[in-house]
Amino acid sequence: MTSKEIRKQYLQFFESKGHLIVPSAPIVLKDDPTLMFNNSGMAQFKEYFLGNGTPKSPRIADTQKCLRVSGKHNDLEDVGFDTYHHTMFEMLGNWSFGDYFKKEAINWAWELLTEVYKIPKENLYVSVFEGSKEDNVPFDQEAWDIWKGLIDEDRIILGNKKDNFWEMGDQGPCGPCSEIHVDLRTDAEKASVSGKSLVNNDHPQVVEIWNNVFMEFNRKADGSLEKLPAQHVDTGMGFERLCMALQGKTSNYDTDVFTPLIEKVEQITRLKYTSNEVKNISEEQNKTNIAIRVIVDHVRAVAFAIADGQLPSNTGAGYVIRRILRRAIRYGFTFLDTKEPFINKLVEVLANQMGEFFPEIKSQQQLVTNVIREEEASFLRTLDQGLQLLDKVVAETKGKEVSGAKAFELYDTFGFPIDLTALILREKGYELDEVGFNAAMQEQKNRSRAASEVSTEDWSVLIPGNVETFVGYDQTENEVKITRIRKVDSKKDGILYQIVLDNTPFYPEGGGQVGDKGTLVSANETIDIIDTKKENNLILHFAKQLPENVNAGFVAKVNTDLRDLSSRNHSATHLMHLALRTILGTHVEQKGSLVNPNNLRFDFSHFSKVTDEQLLEVENFVNTRIQQQLPLIERRSIPIQQALDEGAMALFGEKYGDNVRAIKFGESMELCGGIHVKNTAEIWHFKIVSEGAVAAGIRRIEAITSDAVKTHFALQENILDEVKIALKNPQDILKSVVSLQEDNAKLKKQIEQLLKEKIDGLKNTLVFEFQEINGINFLSKQVDLSMSSTKDLAQALGSSNPNSFVVLASIEDNTPNIHCYISKELVAEKSLNANAVIKELGKYIDGNGGGQPFFASGKGKNVSGIKEALEKAVDFVK
Repeated sequence: MTSKEIRKQYLQFFESKGHLIVPSAPIVLKDDPTLMFNNSGMAQFKEYFLGNGTPKSPRIADTQKCLRVSGKHNDLEDVGFDTYHHTMFEMLGNWSFGDYFKKEAINWAWELLTEVYKIPKENLYVSVFEGSKEDNVPFDQEAWDIWKGLIDEDRIILGNKKDNFWEMGDQGPCGPCSEIHVDLRTDAEKASVSGKSLVNNDHPQVVEIWNNVFMEFNRKADGSLEKLPAQHVDTGMGFERLCMALQGKTSNYDTDVFTPLIEKVEQITRLKYTSNEVKNISEEQNKTNIAIRVIVDHVRAVAFAIADGQLPSNTGAGYVIRRILRRAIRYGFTFLDTKEPFINKLVEVLANQMGEFFPEIKSQQQLVTNVIREEEASFLRTLDQGLQLLDKVVAETKGKEVSGAKAFELYDTFGFPIDLTALILREKGYELDEVGFNAAMQEQKNRSRAASEVSTEDWSVLIPGNVETFVGYDQTENEVKITRIRKVDSKKDGILYQIVLDNTPFYPEGGGQVGDKGTLVSANETIDIIDTKKENNLILHFAKQLPENVNAGFVAKVNTDLRDLSSRNHSATHLMHLALRTILGTHVEQKGSLVNPNNLRFDFSHFSKVTDEQLLEVENFVNTRIQQQLPLIERRSIPIQQALDEGAMALFGEKYGDNVRAIKFGESMELCGGIHVKNTAEIWHFKIVSEGAVAAGIRRIEAITSDAVKTHFALQENILDEVKIALKNPQDILKSVVSLQEDNAKLKKQIEQLLKEKIDGLKNTLVFEFQEINGINFLSKQVDLSMSSTKDLAQALGSSNPNSFVVLASIEDNTPNIHCYISKELVAEKSLNANAVIKELGKYIDGNGGGQPFFASGKGKNVSGIKEALEKAVDFVK
């Protein structure tokens, strides 16, 4: 069976069991602050397990794109070295929300594996939770009894809390689980060693393929367990491992999930990959295999993350994506000898392979390719720079051990991989101080952990069973009751309280728009709400203190001044989106946005700079629609397909329900949950303040509306008045400025001519001051010139004399500078090096510098050291 057929058969099987088949959620999470990425199949269903929402069906099945590269689930460093770990993988899952439980889940899993997929029963082992005295959870007798009716008892294994008790996190829903493992070894290997002894022991051919989790408990902040009001089933089967088992392979990478990508790498690099069936390969071939596995795994993770809206960057989730891609580039650079971008060429293969089931990779193919290509080129330049810096570190090292702190600086500041540093040092005959590096790394981790440390208490539920409603589209003030509260203590923000209301006019951060601020007012007190966010379908109101009486009645009041400003910027963003698609082309798609009371920021796909003329067109387009006073046409709950058929824009990487809210101003129609003006006239005016690149194929526009535009125009008017005063109030300001520029250009030319004459005069004078020392024409002198002119003079003097060694110094803005020119023949024959000379002489002026062997420059802080530096220069030629 092909991987496509395996995936299809899984979904058809559970559809026949009454499950609703739903699409994969984006790999990048937008509304769960506790997770960067979807790291398991259940992540998109957390709100149902927590009781904060109602699923479309009590039975659901899907295949979910998952990414495990950070936090508790981190497989990154294993990827490539074994045959079954991945960064991005598909998790096949079937779910029961308060419907069926252990009996059905176990029997269906067995039926699918043995009767539909026809995996021999003698190749399977299962595990059951042995119980935990610590948590007061008994042995899972029910699961044991069910399995005993399906499989020989000697194939049932008791599992401990680590292996057979699944938890969503430190707090939240959890429960015992029952895993299914498959033994893919040869008959001879099975006869030699029992597969039972290899389960959960990291054997590459005895692997877990399916985990059935029985959600029964809620883990509280104090570590204790309480029963959930309903029992749920959460299962996950590793798609890639299942394909390995069904295609008769002993490595995930030998399945058709990966072979098309591997073949493309082979074609590009002209190197061969050997399958897992080939034994006794050379060390060199093993390194090649590992590098290819790393690359074909990582390109999937990076490509799908970008397709779902996460661009590589230096912070947060973007940093994780950049790190994965750089690991792939580095393996290609070191072990496949790839010095040019090539990983981007794999995106086409991936899109053709997976685009049918995951259409986002096909629709975003060009963008993904461009972003990866640019990231590759950038990091290859970094690697080249890092090699030079590493050479410098080695040159400055006394002895044969390179400082761990220096290596960490290369890693932390320049992104130079530590394993590449160690490899190059070994080749040069040096050792790396790994203890020092690890200490520096741990110190940074401790700082980072301390900065991000968060302690969250359990919810204190005041009104059980309440389902919160959002009324903020119609009201900005409403009578409310507090239904639950919890305390959160973080190093970053200190102690905050999260408050949930029975209904709320506060808009929670989402769709690029910031959360509302405001107050909760009772008869006796006022509590400031400093932010509003959404988590697992709960709207959280953040406050620095709790009301004295949390059971009182309150009036929730939104800060309408701030909200109105945000809504104007949000509506202007929609109009600008339409303007960009109209003026630049329909290839323009939103790739990110930020809407707050002060301004708006909009990232979009476009492959060249937006010209000033085009930006002016965009401004005029939006302002025309503001002047047309277009009314808001809002439809709150229409079928998503109907909205799309009517022309509504859906944003990639967003998760939409069956029914959506559509916002329309004239021709602009988008699916959006944000707050908008009732009429475009409220925006008043739209002004673009900047446009630039964010990544390859991604541009960013920042703009302002309303009060910010008034402030902007007032500021421009003040600047113009100051310019008038500075120019003595001319009748024609522009003519005056142009005249000033022309005069300045003439004066610059005159100064340049005078400097040239001065340099020529000094050259003609100094040429007679050369001394011959050991066959070298030596000159050491301080001159009265700028730094750049001193550099020009040194080069002119040196190039006019054979075998010359010139050191010139000068002072500019009270900063000393030194320049050294050495004839190329001296560099070759006498092993003289201008770079080394400047580093040594720079010590006398408390400075440093560098350059090439034949010319280098430096500057410092100690003017009085110039004299000694010039005197010491002669030591190099004596």
